[in-house]
Formats: sequence, structure tokens, C-alpha cells
Amino acid sequence: MARFEWKRAVIKVGSSLIAPNNKCSTLYLAAIARFINESRKQGKEVILVSSGSVAAGRSKIAYKHRPSIAEKQAMAAIGQMHMMANWTSLFECDCAQILLTADDLHNRTRYVNIKNTLRELLKNYALPIVNENDTVATAELKVGDNDNLAAYTALVAQADTLIICSDIDGLYDADPRNNPQATLIKEVREITPEIHQLAGGAGSSVGTGGMRTKIQAAEKCVKSGIQTLIVNGRDASVFEALAKGELTGTLFVPHQSRQRARDMWLKHSLLTKGSIIIDEGARRALTDKGASLLPSGIVAVVGNFVAGEAVNIECNQAVIAKGLVLYNAVDLANIKGLKSSLIEATLGFSVGEAAVHRDDLVLM
Repeated sequence: MARFEWKRAVIKVGSSLIAPNNKCSTLYLAAIARFINESRKQGKEVILVSSGSVAAGRSKIAYKHRPSIAEKQAMAAIGQMHMMANWTSLFECDCAQILLTADDLHNRTRYVNIKNTLRELLKNYALPIVNENDTVATAELKVGDNDNLAAYTALVAQADTLIICSDIDGLYDADPRNNPQATLIKEVREITPEIHQLAGGAGSSVGTGGMRTKIQAAEKCVKSGIQTLIVNGRDASVFEALAKGELTGTLFVPHQSRQRARDMWLKHSLLTKGSIIIDEGARRALTDKGASLLPSGIVAVVGNFVAGEAVNIECNQAVIAKGLVLYNAVDLANIKGLKSSLIEATLGFSVGEAAVHRDDLVLM
């Protein structure tokens, strides 16, 4: 049996696991939390994507037949607090709440801010817990389901793995609830139209993400080199196996490694909006040590770019790297040549010590 290996994972847990009877419960969460705690002790990094705020708050808001948008948002506002308290009680570390809308993920500046926030939380050993911001999101602002939100989170966090917890063992060749002969598909190497047809409808009465959205999420991830696993979140033995590196559920195999996928994206897909000229010391740090580009090594800034855009990094009139810049051209010009400790004093703010972080940089 192939070993299940990973370094940074996004784990998605749905409403039916968090609030099985429209009330927060640790019935299914304790095993997941043990797996996360043990993984973190091994030096691995985890980001949780947690549904359940509306379900957790449903009993707290009076409604007649079908809750209105305002009533659902009120449920989410109360339920989010219960859900976070429930998760926090299970972990041995600080938990951080991150609430997102689709607009946050599609806006360049906010996307960069989300990425930087996740990076800092992981750097400081906190556990980020992500959910859709149901208290403010309307139809046009919603991602729509937390399976796809988990996929977007895996992309922005540069995870190598997405684990989606379902209420069945994985993807079957037929509906196991109706067909006792249904067979679990243990590995998917290509997501074809036939695979999509196996998805069927939503399987949960309280969640919006059935197998259809789980396959959509897997498809987004495998194209970017992120392995995706659908497992039964109600089965504690699943997480005992995963902790031992044993595969369970359905594995969607990525087309290429995450690093190669990202390098190809940076090298060939993004248009550069300017250039950063660096000195020889900075060049050696980038090429020989795999370091981030710090302002102290910058000699000049060319172009008019904003934070989050791609720039060429040049030394001795040669492009040696390409990356996503953390500061706009004007701010970068003001801090070039300075130590990182002086960024905030010079600009009045700081989004990090690097001009281009090593995670967002590819050598040419």
C-alpha cells in the first residue's frame, strides 16, 4: 500500500459532522482533532475549513417555515461563535478565525492579504479555521459551498494536500446508500466526465456540498499539483490510519507536483508588470540559499506595479527570477536598500519583512 505523505494540508469538515442535530457536537470531531494535533507535533501544518455556522445557530433563531436570508445570517452569527468554541476546546494551540467571501478570493489585494495572514499564522504555530462569511455574504458574494472554498483555500495557502471529510467512505461507482453492490473507487488519476456523472446529488440534509462539489474541488486542486482525498469523517479509524501514513477513502492524484505546477504558473502564465534590480549579495541569497528577497538587496525599482503582481528580478542586466511582490512600486522604491526592521518606520505599515517571499518566487 502506498504511503500517504504530506507537509501542509487543508482539512474540510462539513455541517453534518459539526452539527449533526443542528447543535454543535464533538461526536465526530474528536478523532479529527486528535489527527490534527498529532500531525502538528510531527511538524506538519494544517488549515481547517469548517462549515456548520448556520446549522449550529439554527435552534437559536425563531423562524416559521423556511428561514429568510436575514434569519440565516443571524443563525450564522450565533452559530459561528459556538462552532469556534467547539473547535477551540479540542486543540492544544491557538485557533484563528478567518471568514471569507468569494469577493475576497477574486480581489487581488485581498487575496494577497489572505495568503500573508495564513503564512504568518502557520509561522506562529496557530491553527487557521476558515469558513464562508455567511453573516454578510449574499448570493452574488458566496463561494456557494465549503468544498470549493476548501479548494480555493488550499490554492491560496499553497498546500500540498486537501482532505475532504464526507459522511461516506469516498467516491463509489454507484450510490452506496441505495446499491449494496457499490464499489469504492480508491484512486482517480483523471477526472473525466464519467467521474463527474458518478457524483449524484447532495447527500446531507444540512450541508450544501454533496459529492458533486467534492469532485469540483478535487479537480481544482489536482490541476495545481495538490493531492485530494475524500474520506469518511464519521469513522475514527480513518484518521488513525492517516496518522500512520496509510491511505483510505478516494485519492485524486495530482497531474504534477505542487511546486512544479506553481513554478510553471509563475514562469509562463503571469505577465510581469515591472522589474526589481538587485545586488550581487541578494542574487547569491536567492540562487544559492533559496532565500526571500529582502529590501536591503534592492538597488532599483522599474515600472508601476501593485502588491500581488508579478515582477522580474534582475541582476547584472539578466533576469534571474520572477515573483509576486508584497509591496507596490512606490513603497518598494522608498524602502530599497533598507533593513527589514525599518519598513514600518519608513512606510507607516508593514506586510512582511520580504519584498518577494521565497514561496512566491521561481528562479529562471
